[in-house]
Amino acid sequence: TLSTQTDYRDGEAQTDPYSPEYVVPSGSVPELLTLATLTWGRGLPAGLAEVEMIERAREKRAWEATLPAMDNALQIVKRRKMMNDMERKEWAFREQEIEKLQEVRLEVLKKLLWRREKNQKELHAKRLDDHWQNYQKAKEEKVKKIQHDCALMLRKLVAKRKNVMGKLERRDIIKEYTDFTSQTYAPLSRIGYFPDNHSERYVVKNFYLNTFAGLCELEASLPDSVTQVKIKAPKPKYTTTETGFIKRSARLEVDLAQVHQ
Repeated sequence: TLSTQTDYRDGEAQTDPYSPEYVVPSGSVPELLTLATLTWGRGLPAGLAEVEMIERAREKRAWEATLPAMDNALQIVKRRKMMNDMERKEWAFREQEIEKLQEVRLEVLKKLLWRREKNQKELHAKRLDDHWQNYQKAKEEKVKKIQHDCALMLRKLVAKRKNVMGKLERRDIIKEYTDFTSQTYAPLSRIGYFPDNHSERYVVKNFYLNTFAGLCELEASLPDSVTQVKIKAPKPKYTTTETGFIKRSARLEVDLAQVHQ
């Protein structure tokens, strides 16, 4: 035997239940045939509404069996009255069904309106949040610009205050080179000089460090004491004296050796 495996579940391959053929004897009307309009997925399996419909059909068949025969005028009048009463009951029941259906539709409409209102609130909240973020960003940029302008004006005022009389001062080169905080050693970036630019010119470029031949020549020039390491074994410590007594500093080591043995 061979076993097979598919990518589908048993429920996906399940078809509608099988309905066998039937034969109705003449003169009989089985009650089961009244459910022929119900199919799988449309009334079957039967729920509460289908059970109520079946009970109403039974009551109507029992009521039809109690209708008087149309033999005389009195029976006709009585039959017409019973049919009018039954018609009023059916219309009342139909109105109740319509009211229930309208209530269900009203509940669905309420849920849809509530969901739409919730989405609108979320959209408005998001829009307000975006506006608030934009205003905050504009505010921070404006404050930053004000601070920058304030620092610029303060520098201008300080520069004007240094030379109130308007006298021209000659450049003191000695003072600039003796003061390590001057523009010569630490120029400001706002005047157009950036110390980080062209930093590669400060990198050490050496023949002995950047080329293999230079490294070989540098290694050959080193003394043997650097390239050939010599390790001398330590001399053993004398733990006993000339008279045969163990020194006080070596008693712990001797005890440990005896314990190890």
